[in-house]
Amino acid sequence: MADKPNPGAIKSLVVCFGELLIDFVSSVPGVSLAEAPAFEKAPGGAPANVAVGISRLGGSSAFIGKVGDDQFGYMLADILKINKVNNSGKRFDHKARTALAFVSLKSNEEREFLFFRNPSADMLLQESELDANLIKQAKIFHFGSISLIHEPCRSTHLAAMAIAKKSGSILSYDVNLRLPLWPSPDAAREGIMSVWDHADVIKVSEDEIAFLTGGEDAYDENVVLKKLFHLNLKLFLVSEGADGCRYYTKRFKGQVDGVKVKSVDTTGAGDAFVGGILSVLASDINLYEDEKRLREALVFANACGALVVTKKGGIPAMPTKEEVHQILKQEGLGPS
Repeated sequence: MADKPNPGAIKSLVVCFGELLIDFVSSVPGVSLAEAPAFEKAPGGAPANVAVGISRLGGSSAFIGKVGDDQFGYMLADILKINKVNNSGKRFDHKARTALAFVSLKSNEEREFLFFRNPSADMLLQESELDANLIKQAKIFHFGSISLIHEPCRSTHLAAMAIAKKSGSILSYDVNLRLPLWPSPDAAREGIMSVWDHADVIKVSEDEIAFLTGGEDAYDENVVLKKLFHLNLKLFLVSEGADGCRYYTKRFKGQVDGVKVKSVDTTGAGDAFVGGILSVLASDINLYEDEKRLREALVFANACGALVVTKKGGIPAMPTKEEVHQILKQEGLGPS
C-alpha cells in the first residue's frame, strides 16, 4: 500500500513528475564509461531524487511516473515507500522495462551518461493514468525536461501541468538537459522552451544557459534577464556547483557561495539543491519576496547539494535535515 502524506502536511505537498530509474555508477572515479571496471547500482531519476530529497528533509512529497513491471521497477517503488514518498501516482508498465543509465565521473569532473530507453516505461505514461486528485493537492508541482521528449509522456506531462496550474500550484522546472536523449540540439531547445513561460520557479546550470541562448555568456546577467527571465517568473536559480548559486527575482538578484566538500560523485547534486529550496518554499510561499529569507534558504539548499557529492548515486546520497544543519554548523553558516 502506498504511503499517504499526513493530513497536516497536505497543504505543503510537493508533487514531482517524471522519470524514476536505475543509475549504474562507475565504481572508480576519473575514468570513462568504457574504462570503468565495474558499476554500482543506485536508484535515481531527477524528479524522484527531488521527491526523496524533500521527504528526507522532513517535507511532504509525492511522485508521479512509470516504471517497468520488473525487479528494478518493484525495487524503485519500495524505495519511494521506504523514504515516505507518496507513490500512489506511480504506475507499472507490463510491456516496457524500467529505464537504466550508466554514469561515470570523468577526470575533468564532467559526467558521462549512457541511457537504455527503447522505449523505457517512464516514456509511456498515459494521460488516463494520471492521479488528478493527487496533483490538485500540490502546493508545488515539480518537473524536468526529460518527460517532454517523447509521446505519450509529453502529452501526459502537459496535462498534469494544466491540472496543477488550474489548482493554484506553483510550477517548478529544473531543465536537467540530457542532450543524448533528444533527437537533435534544436529539438532540445524547442522542447525545453515550450513550457518555459508556464513555470513560476526555474533552475538551470551555467551550461544550460549557454545551450539555451546559443552560446551566450552564462555569467552575463543581461543574458539571463533579457533572454530567460519571463514575465510570470517568480524565482530564477542558476546552480554553479561548488561555487554555489545565483538567484534572480523581479525585485532583487544576488549570489550565494557554496559549501566546500571533497567530491566523490556529482550525480544528484542539482536535485538535492532543488529539493532543499522547494522544501523551504513549500512552507514559506512568499520566500522569493524576502531576500534575507531567500538567501538563508539557498545556503541550506547549497549544503544539500554539497552533501550529495560526498557519496555515490542520487537517491542513496540525499541528506537529512540533521546532516544539513550539522555541516552548516561546521562551516559557521548555520543560524547564530
